[in-house]
Amino acid sequence: MSIDRSFSPGAPAPDVLVVGAGVIGASVAWHLAARGARVQVVDAGDAPGAGSTGRATGGFRAQFSTAVNVRLSLLAREKLRRFGEDTGGDPGMRPVGYLFLAHDAAARDAFRAARAVQHACGLTEAVELTPDEAARLNPHVELDGAVAAAWCPSDATIRPLQILAGYLDDAVRRGARARWRTRVTALERGVDGRIARVRTSAGDLTPDVVVNAAGAWAAPLAAMAGVALPVRPVRRQIAVASPTPGLDDGFPMTIWTSDAFHLRVRDGRPLLNWPVDTPSPSGDPTDLGLHRPWLADVWRKATARVPALRASGLDDAAHWAGLYEMSPDKTVLFGFDPACANLLLVNGSSGHGVMHAPALGQLAAELLLDGAATSLDVTPLRPTRFREDDAQPVSDLL
Repeated sequence: MSIDRSFSPGAPAPDVLVVGAGVIGASVAWHLAARGARVQVVDAGDAPGAGSTGRATGGFRAQFSTAVNVRLSLLAREKLRRFGEDTGGDPGMRPVGYLFLAHDAAARDAFRAARAVQHACGLTEAVELTPDEAARLNPHVELDGAVAAAWCPSDATIRPLQILAGYLDDAVRRGARARWRTRVTALERGVDGRIARVRTSAGDLTPDVVVNAAGAWAAPLAAMAGVALPVRPVRRQIAVASPTPGLDDGFPMTIWTSDAFHLRVRDGRPLLNWPVDTPSPSGDPTDLGLHRPWLADVWRKATARVPALRASGLDDAAHWAGLYEMSPDKTVLFGFDPACANLLLVNGSSGHGVMHAPALGQLAAELLLDGAATSLDVTPLRPTRFREDDAQPVSDLL
């Protein structure tokens, strides 16, 4: 995948506008600024983390069922391990592991198929556990008749806002400019179909390339340039329990794949997630008001599966809702759409944006400055794959 304007020694650095200052936009900005590109970031929020990044729980895994997602995670993991050296920031990475529970033979077999993909990509520490081994690994949980488990000790928890701050602060130190409370109101294209002018609430801009890192709001931005982007906002809620004896931040991320309920602990507080669609109070999918009946349902699941929680309770002031930017195959769209040759799409991470942001920023810099992404094969991520009937296989397990 390449574009017709690459950066080479002696050539002027490209002028890049990144729309969206969440963790993906910040990563793109840093990777570009670190290599000498002129970068400006605009965001409609009042400050960093006002969008989806600030509402992410901060999980990191390489246990996926598709090779491209495994490889994105491995590239991102490598970069997070040297994050302090690169940016001066702290990603808060703690390898507590991910434990997936299978409750029937079909789920167990799906784990095994995914593990073959993981091992082929180099994630050799991912293993299968028996129910007894899973119980010893996480004695706090009721296994609900699990027949097997998938476990990877190098999967981790991370701090989304610290990653965002590390990238954005150092990008600014390297010359990038960040502008807040700035909305893009129009993308005007020239006779060649490329974006020639970006109209914003703070004035007009004329970048060489525009990067769409607008997260859950990416599709309307792409539409301004005539690009039909199959990304939609999806509400997700997090319930927060009070500190619970025996449950600390070393608790493995544990997922019951029978219904996708999962639990981790952050700052001593259990975070409960059951990722089902819930209506917003107003009917607007971007409305982040809480759907109260879901809280009662998720608490019943949590106390049945983690008995220690019965001595605790929900912290009603601490729950929140956020937005995923969902693509049809739950995998990011990365690259250029033929409809607009200078709008780089980095959209639709489907809940994996924070964990894959370091990799996507590096790939974006390679594509824009070298003419091709070289750290891994991004062909499976191309935005045209849905029109070509070549989407990634979707797994609800991994």
